[in-house]
Amino acid sequence: MSATPFVPGASVTAGLNAAQREAVLYLDGPCLVLAGAGSGKTRVITQKIAYLVGECGYSPRHIVALTFTNKAASEMAHRVQSVLPGKQGRGLTISTFHSLGVRLLREEAALVGLKPQFSILDSDDALAILQDLLATTDKARLRSVQHTISLWKNGLIEPDEAERTAASATERDAAKVYRSYRDTLVAYQAVDFDDLIRLPARLLEEHAQARERWQSRVRYLLVDEYQDTNVCQYRLVRLLTGPRAMFTAVGDDDQAIYAWRGATIENLAKLTTDYPNLKVVKLEQNYRSVQRILAAANSVIERNPKLFEKKLWSDLGVGEPIVVLPQDNEEAEAENLAMRISAGRFERRCEWRDFAILYRSNHQARVLEQALRNLKIPYTISGGQSFFDKAEVRDLLSYLRLIANDEDDPAFIRAATTPKRGIGQGTLHGLGTYAGNRQVSLFCAIFEQGLEAHLPERQLYALREFGSFVQRMQWRAGRGTPDAQTPASSEPAGPILDDLVAAIGYERYLYDTFDERAAQSRWQNVIDLLGWLKRKAEDDGLSLMELVQHVALITMLERGEDEEPDAVKLSTLHASKGLEYPHVFLAGVEEGLLPHQGKDDEEGDPERAAESLDTRIQEERRLMYVGITRAQRSLHLSWCKRRRRAREDIVREPSRFIKEMGIELAPVADANAGMSPKERLGALKALLNRPGKTA
Repeated sequence: MSATPFVPGASVTAGLNAAQREAVLYLDGPCLVLAGAGSGKTRVITQKIAYLVGECGYSPRHIVALTFTNKAASEMAHRVQSVLPGKQGRGLTISTFHSLGVRLLREEAALVGLKPQFSILDSDDALAILQDLLATTDKARLRSVQHTISLWKNGLIEPDEAERTAASATERDAAKVYRSYRDTLVAYQAVDFDDLIRLPARLLEEHAQARERWQSRVRYLLVDEYQDTNVCQYRLVRLLTGPRAMFTAVGDDDQAIYAWRGATIENLAKLTTDYPNLKVVKLEQNYRSVQRILAAANSVIERNPKLFEKKLWSDLGVGEPIVVLPQDNEEAEAENLAMRISAGRFERRCEWRDFAILYRSNHQARVLEQALRNLKIPYTISGGQSFFDKAEVRDLLSYLRLIANDEDDPAFIRAATTPKRGIGQGTLHGLGTYAGNRQVSLFCAIFEQGLEAHLPERQLYALREFGSFVQRMQWRAGRGTPDAQTPASSEPAGPILDDLVAAIGYERYLYDTFDERAAQSRWQNVIDLLGWLKRKAEDDGLSLMELVQHVALITMLERGEDEEPDAVKLSTLHASKGLEYPHVFLAGVEEGLLPHQGKDDEEGDPERAAESLDTRIQEERRLMYVGITRAQRSLHLSWCKRRRRAREDIVREPSRFIKEMGIELAPVADANAGMSPKERLGALKALLNRPGKTA
């Protein structure tokens, strides 16, 4: 449904259905909009913003709309621009929770003991701190501890409580370092991703003046994907809206699939108890899918306990039958899906981008990719690692960032500690404490005379050696040093880059740290990066400083979502939420995979284990519901009778969710069963060459 530009005097509800209209116009208190999949929730939010500004006299600067991803925020801003063109929407805040948290903390930094230019550590930088605290290189263990601390922060659980309640081995591991990790961030004048919500919530809770200041700014709040909020985000919403409680929360309890990262479906239930006058509006008309697909989705999700009853419906027609494809193994499954997509593109006269293959776990992608490549089918993968996100690339870029901007504390921390040069967490902790007290960057603090009273000579020497090295590189790149004037011109970027990598001994570091194959792969990425940087500098006449700025822009853009290429989409079910495709193939719809086979015992407590299993199945059922409702016109399900696991073939059964969809599992004959890949390809060519088939 396309948005219509807002014209004063014209109704913002034109073209809305009755439920959407009710959600847009309700302004007598808190409102919960239960927006089923494909029911036009983004339109409700954008039209409500237009209504608030155009007909209710709200200033745009007093309206805040929050969502969870930059892509969703960008899409919403674009939609609002179409209904409030020009200057009508100027001052409106449309952002992620985390972006709002950054803004709030920058303004109120002193109240939480931060300088306004505090650093934000990404996941890898934070992991490096935990690695030092735990004295281990076991990445799985480190990620597990990091995830546990993240859940505690999202749940507003402090170190004391974490130590008291730690039950599993991972929780006890995490509890040991949680306090030290938090103190290290404080010393660095840094925050991690979770702190961007936790600290604002604590701040508004503990400082009445700041709370009143922000409540007077946020006169109306809209929250998208409300079912994905965690304890901390719910607290922040309550503190921002205050006693006036003028907000609209838009969500769907049937699409709550992020419990593993701290989201709690209980936040929907809490709204009804915390706000007795809550208005609940249900959006049940679906504008995406044919009725047969919606009937299957409804049939699955009705097995879950319901917070709110709702049932999706559509007037887009009945649609074609849902197809279930049993396969012998994952290779046959992948080949069959690739062939059906290739044939379907010709038969339906559509594009590659009209097809998606969705799956429960990332490991399923490899064999699917191979099958698509064999048939020369273009594809993209959601959530694939960017080249600029690889550790070795980030290591080298941290040096370049620091040379270009020595106020960049996260770049300083990464560069100073990789490779190791006698600067450990103890040294950085002392430096960070001193820099925080002096309100200067870590790099600047190195050269202050007062630091000598806070660090022993050995640690001070290592820091100043590193600092002098960076200054020499800055000088060559065209930047001055404290004891010299800025040079008249900079050296070409190429020689500086070569000398930088040689001086830090990065190739030797890789071979000392990783096995030979991994080291070769990582060093090749470094060579590729350097080659690209040098070509870019030479072709465009860029200095090293200009080159660093260009790379910063490239990395930011690459993390965004540009126009999708004409390619089949491969995606996990989690990553597919919010997206839609004309033709969807759900792969691996079998017991043990979807629903996923998780940990069944909870430290020997059978009651807790049973409760955990039941809760997990409910979340997996919601994940299945999300997968089904991505499909607009056709839906295919496949499952394998055997699947390879740890060099062993495991017998599989079809997922319980297939039966719950109301689909009878009658035997389906596969015309290509038993064929070799070459014979299958021949069958496909024959299909494509049938009379009447044209590209």
